[in-house]
Amino acid sequence: MTFKVGYTYILECSDGSYYTGSTVDIELRVNQHQEGKGANHTKKRLPVDLIYFEEYHRVDLAFYREKQIQGWSRRKKEALIEGKFNDLPELAKAYRDIEDYKKIR
Repeated sequence: MTFKVGYTYILECSDGSYYTGSTVDIELRVNQHQEGKGANHTKKRLPVDLIYFEEYHRVDLAFYREKQIQGWSRRKKEALIEGKFNDLPELAKAYRDIEDYKKIR
């Protein structure tokens, strides 16, 4: 059984926002975003820059990672982009604390 390679990626849009996605062909997908054929978020915020990506041996793993990162705070995404992997657990804890606080308000 063979699997398709997958990629999870983060784009920085012209307004400074981030877009996280996954694909089997990262070069094609980034070009689609640049041409306005990507997600609605990126269409309205051109141009975009590929600032981070991860490669997976299966596309479904890339998709799961996309969904995980989409749930992260901006600060946690920035730590990932900057390679500050040791900061990720603390940022996750801080985010959980904020979400817990919102639930009891």
